[in-house]
Amino acid sequence: MGATMFDSRDFRRALGAFPTGVTVVTTREPDGTPRGFTANSFTSVSLEPPMVLVCIAKAAASRGVFEAAEGFAVTILKNTQKPISALFASKDADKFARVAWRSGAAGLPVIEGGAAWFSCARERAIDAGDHVILLGRVLDYGHAPEEPLGYCRGTYVDFALSQSAVSALGREIRVEAILERDDRVLLLRSLDGCLALPGGATLGPRSSPTSLYGFLETFGLRAQLDFLFAVFENPDMAAMRIVYRGTASGGIAGANVEPHPLTAIPFERVADPASRSMLARYVRERTDGFGVYVGTASEGVVHTIDEEAIA
Repeated sequence: MGATMFDSRDFRRALGAFPTGVTVVTTREPDGTPRGFTANSFTSVSLEPPMVLVCIAKAAASRGVFEAAEGFAVTILKNTQKPISALFASKDADKFARVAWRSGAAGLPVIEGGAAWFSCARERAIDAGDHVILLGRVLDYGHAPEEPLGYCRGTYVDFALSQSAVSALGREIRVEAILERDDRVLLLRSLDGCLALPGGATLGPRSSPTSLYGFLETFGLRAQLDFLFAVFENPDMAAMRIVYRGTASGGIAGANVEPHPLTAIPFERVADPASRSMLARYVRERTDGFGVYVGTASEGVVHTIDEEAIA
């Protein structure tokens, strides 16, 4: 049975309905010269062993270099790195002279400032139509609390703009986080001794003291947010509350940050009923498996998630 013939442009438009991130894939030629190209065909493959894949067009000028190379690196760009995406999608002869980069594991080039990066040993190159699949085993990786750059329907998208969209509806936003450090939950103590979740008017940037990231950095803390924990309307605060969960690192500068063991959270000192409920749920789900709460401050549904499937 013959393959169905598609209009290539229309097929590309259909595929473009799937939002992706934007990456720069890099390697070195035998003489050490760095090479790279922009790709949104990046996918996680396996956790054990850690493996990822990326696709390169057979028509790409650097295809032969990547097929022959012993490894490659993938940098996931952050939302302010559109010029870097455009640069590595171009035919510029000296791309690396115009960006900040460093040598990662196995000497592979890594673009500085991205949301995440992975240095990989090439497992094999797989022929796939008009592309070649580069399957890689992850040797080293890193990530930062940055908003990733997105791509959908042939244009860049900024995932951080979702908060602006909520604001456009006339709703205030409160972004909070349940953060652990050394198996303890970090809570903020007010002058009257009450405890609350750390929060801000937006998620970022870290340079703004009114954002969640920026507020935490005033205490010497850097947050790594893992998953969304709750989204709900809170009439008492006249706001839409978006709550994440994650971990915190760095020094705690300030006596009004209190770390509490999961088994000894002083719920009676948490003044906000919704925060008390979220903390109790967090302690319970940390053992049973996490979900995402959607609803109002008093009524809603917890949607379970499979974190292994998402990874």
